[in-house]
Amino acid sequence: MTLSAGELTERRERVFLVLAGVFLSAMTLLNVIGITKFIQLGPLALAVGVLPYPLTFLCTDLISELYGKSRANFLVTVGLFINAFILLVMTAGHYAASVDPSNMPPWQILQLSQPVPLPSGGTLEGSVELFTLMYAMTSGAVTASMVAYITAQYCDVQLFHFWKRVTKGKHLWIRNNFSTLLSQLVDSIMVVTVTFGAVFFRGEIAFQTLLLLIASNYGFKAAVALLDTIPLYILVARLRRYLVLDEGELAASEPTG
Repeated sequence: MTLSAGELTERRERVFLVLAGVFLSAMTLLNVIGITKFIQLGPLALAVGVLPYPLTFLCTDLISELYGKSRANFLVTVGLFINAFILLVMTAGHYAASVDPSNMPPWQILQLSQPVPLPSGGTLEGSVELFTLMYAMTSGAVTASMVAYITAQYCDVQLFHFWKRVTKGKHLWIRNNFSTLLSQLVDSIMVVTVTFGAVFFRGEIAFQTLLLLIASNYGFKAAVALLDTIPLYILVARLRRYLVLDEGELAASEPTG
């Protein structure tokens, strides 16, 4: 079946929208559930928010390969603004006046049996609103995520296209793995050190624990990055056919300036 120019454009924009949606959803989940729980995955100790995060690198690699560098950078920039928006809404909710306690549902007030140290350096104790606890546990993680996100995602896009130039557009596995593995290392180091830096300098977390968190964070992301090589090849091949793209052709025009 031959597609008209309008139908082909719509198909290509829909695929981009799906990839962008998966990217932004995974990134938002990282910020919302963040460090609210740590799970044991074999030898790895992981914040639950890390689980969907490797999908963001798969999505940017797909977009880089099929739509080009400018589209990938645009998506990363949109993700940065969403990070900032999440932090803004959470901060506004934190400082907004609460309703009278008599009008609150019972689950909104928690009675802490003992003081709870926070990643930011403060402490919560006594009667605490549920949102206050959530804000205290996630706002610092969102800030750390923004710092790591800016560096790692732009790094991933730049390295992907660097390796694409070096290999003259061949060997997709090289640009996929080499760009993601390095950018994931940058992300893991930055997000853990920024999130838990205050706790570490107060002596409430050992250096070995900090290293374990970094190693676990990176180990999980690196393993997923290596495992997604075959799915990436399959998706690129199928999407090239679906989007009617020749080898090396992009689904969106790149700016010439």
